[in-house]
Amino acid sequence: MKDLFAAERPAVDVIRDGVVLLPAFAGSGGLLRRIEALLRACPLRHMTTPGGKRIQVAMSNCGEYGWISSPSGYRYSRLDPLTGKPWPAMPETFRVLARQAAARAGFGGFAPDACLINRYATGTGLSPHRDLDEADKLWPIVSVSLGLAAVFMLYGDRRGGSPQLIELHDGDVLVFGGPARLAYHGVKKLAPGRHPLTGPYRFNLTFRRAR
Repeated sequence: MKDLFAAERPAVDVIRDGVVLLPAFAGSGGLLRRIEALLRACPLRHMTTPGGKRIQVAMSNCGEYGWISSPSGYRYSRLDPLTGKPWPAMPETFRVLARQAAARAGFGGFAPDACLINRYATGTGLSPHRDLDEADKLWPIVSVSLGLAAVFMLYGDRRGGSPQLIELHDGDVLVFGGPARLAYHGVKKLAPGRHPLTGPYRFNLTFRRAR
């Protein structure tokens, strides 16, 4: 368990009401080893949007539910559409990390049933969007950054305008909920670089309460 958490916990950084950054909260080495095992069972893939576009970020899932995108729409599913089998079980250590991060940010009682595993290559990003597919929007989103640094774009209730930019480094955890739960957000295209553990990639674990 110790390898999932940083040795020292710096102060909580409140970005805005409902948005909390926990710098260096997670220990990347232990998480990456678990991610490797999960991806052997359920490999990364590039999904397709309802509009037919290929999503740049490579994705997989673990937990009771997995988030999927296809020409028929966005949704959570108990089964991996590639295999027809359930997604790999979410490691208990993942649940503990997500629960403790949410509690530290002021969202006690969070129990994720879905974990999206995203891999960003240099030059890829995520366009502004809102997370609307979860049944109960009262629960926060817990996002763990691993590997190369990225810039998170935080908007408001509209996609346009100038976003607030938040730098995310290896081990940082960003939690957003409450009045910011439905805010538009995205990730700038990843700048070229190389991380000692992930090479030219950034991994992102996004914990949700789907149902």
